[in-house]
Amino acid sequence: MPGELFSVNPLTAQNVPGLFARNERVVTIFDTSAGKVALVLVGATIVASIETVWSGNITPPAGKYVQHWQHEDEDIFLDKGEEMGRFKLGSTVILCFEADKLNFEDLSAGDLTRLGEVLAKQF
Repeated sequence: MPGELFSVNPLTAQNVPGLFARNERVVTIFDTSAGKVALVLVGATIVASIETVWSGNITPPAGKYVQHWQHEDEDIFLDKGEEMGRFKLGSTVILCFEADKLNFEDLSAGDLTRLGEVLAKQF
């Protein structure tokens, strides 16, 4: 989804209304054992490229319109912990889950998370 490329640091996030919806982003929807999961990769200043392991480079997009890919005919399976994509310099990831499917660990805004760390468990 084309958009702005504001910084995503805490100060900017507090002062730019709708920052994560305004910045360029890649939205993926996965069917999992815990229901549907939306994974949103948010671009930012200097982050000029986002790629997935199945489609390669996704952003920067060509043009100003939302691009849409359907991969329903070619199932994409990722093992637990397997790479699904990357930022060229890093940015922000937003995860959205179906209600009442997961029990989240004790997380707070600003907590550092690391690869392989448990964020939630299925009920």
